[in-house]
Amino acid sequence: MLEQLLIFTRGGLILWTCKELGNALKGSPIDTLIRSCLLEERSADSSYHYEAPGAAYTLKWTFNNDLGLIFVAVYQKILHLLYVDDLLSMVKKEFSEIYDPKRTTYYDFDDVFRQLRNEVEARAEELKKSKQVGRAAPVALGKKQGGASIVRSDGKHNGNSSSKDGGDSDSAKEHKENGNPNGHQNGVKKNVVVNNNKENRDSGAFDVNKLLKLRSKGAKKQESVVTKAPPKAEPKKKATKKNRVWDDSPPETKLDFADPVDERGIEDMEVVTENHGESMMDREEVFSSDSESEEEEEDEIAGKDPKMDEKKKGWFSSMFQSFAGKANLEMSDLEPALKALKDRLLTKNVAEEIAEKLCESVAASLVGKKLASFTRVSSTVQAAMEDALVRILTPKRSIDVLRDVHAAKEQGRPYVITFVGVNGVGKSTNLAKIAYWLQQHSISVMMAACDTFRSGAVEQLRTHARRLQIPIFEKGYEKDPAVVAKEAIQEASRNGSDVVLVDTAGRMQDNEPLMRALSKLISLNSPDLVLFVGEALVGNDAVDQLSKFNQKLADLSNSPSSRVIDGIVLTKFDCIDDKVGAALSMVYISGAPVMFVGCGQSYTDLKKLNVKTIVKTLLK
Repeated sequence: MLEQLLIFTRGGLILWTCKELGNALKGSPIDTLIRSCLLEERSADSSYHYEAPGAAYTLKWTFNNDLGLIFVAVYQKILHLLYVDDLLSMVKKEFSEIYDPKRTTYYDFDDVFRQLRNEVEARAEELKKSKQVGRAAPVALGKKQGGASIVRSDGKHNGNSSSKDGGDSDSAKEHKENGNPNGHQNGVKKNVVVNNNKENRDSGAFDVNKLLKLRSKGAKKQESVVTKAPPKAEPKKKATKKNRVWDDSPPETKLDFADPVDERGIEDMEVVTENHGESMMDREEVFSSDSESEEEEEDEIAGKDPKMDEKKKGWFSSMFQSFAGKANLEMSDLEPALKALKDRLLTKNVAEEIAEKLCESVAASLVGKKLASFTRVSSTVQAAMEDALVRILTPKRSIDVLRDVHAAKEQGRPYVITFVGVNGVGKSTNLAKIAYWLQQHSISVMMAACDTFRSGAVEQLRTHARRLQIPIFEKGYEKDPAVVAKEAIQEASRNGSDVVLVDTAGRMQDNEPLMRALSKLISLNSPDLVLFVGEALVGNDAVDQLSKFNQKLADLSNSPSSRVIDGIVLTKFDCIDDKVGAALSMVYISGAPVMFVGCGQSYTDLKKLNVKTIVKTLLK
């Protein structure tokens, strides 16, 4: 049964709802649909499943892009209503004819909807009955075929009854001769094949048995030849590298590059920490537009050469085609520009699945839309894709770490940030960069060495803590990281630290024991912020990493409210040139914003993600 059907504008104004259905929806499925699908460019999906305590709904929708209307149908997830798509298309057609932008209420549409619903339900019931009759028909037909005769290739009938003289029929004899005493239809086919083989042998065709004999003889000859072959000469041994001989005299240059902190003392270290400079997080990045004009970019997206286009047709012809083109855009008009855009996104390291879904979503938002005068299709597609990318990369909720830290300080508790991710992406290094940025804002920080799995992890974090003059809580190796994090938070509460930065072990997304330990750490300590540290170098793997991290954290959580990734730290951003697609892939698949971007090897090389720069680079 249909729970609800709504019609509203893209601005959020509800124009009509079905009063006859009138069922109170549990939770907020419509708001979740808008937030999770429509705003995040997943509108090309066929349906969306919403689950809340005591409720599970399936939502389907369609658009009228020319009028800016959205039609949404809601029904129970356990039901499989076959008529919802037809009902939405019919409602869309009927309502679009009476829509007036000046009107806000449409009470007269109730009777129209009731008639449309009765029509599609009756049609679905007839289709269901016809399918049931279609399933029963083959059974009756099979019973009739039980006594039917089979016509052989030689024109004789092969019946199921035996011959009058009590002997076997001709077909049965043939089956027995060929080694098939059952006399089924399959035996007839085999008999025909065998007879054809006999005829081929009689007519001089090549015999397979002779071929097998010849092969066996050839193999024996080959074996004898191999045994008589002379032994191969032994390969010469490679010359081994001689050991280096060091001079007895000490070298002039210093070879020990270890951190001389213990030799100089704490006074010199404090000078070093002050000379790191200002973190790039506090600098406003200036957005600089490229030198090439928008017209050249649009021609490149459409796969055209502007100079060749001017030679083939003049300015008036080009403008006339744009003015007198199709009134409403169709899928065939959008496909060339969308294909060029997809190829461009793939070259920028965007995951193929994400690029395809983005193009489908842009197409769904443009099909049926009226093209403005003197506007080309390529420029319309370019603008729609740019708006879609900006909506995806812009955070859906405000995550101000400094503000949240001060709010937690007023509550008398430390603010806890947990860093998770795969192996070798730079979790400890970027943890130290964030610690240095927090120090610059007069926030006391404590590190928690909860990577008790990898050798050298505690020493690495201890080195960062010593260089930044930050206290570190450690318990060594082979300890439960969840317990270590809990004790670190308790210690931070006692000594008055404002922030606890929890370093965890790197783990692959398919490592079940380590993912279970990470889920336990997050469930036991309930950190304020869970940051996923990922490389900007990855492409398709970013989708797999983030989706499986979120899935494992949700599935393995012991608490009723499971925690997932809250934000993303994108590392090695200075190594990718214009291949910035990993940022888009990560945000699209998780819905979490990119909060920090690592772009160097020093503590100051940490900055915010500039959305305009990323979008411009992706479409360049």
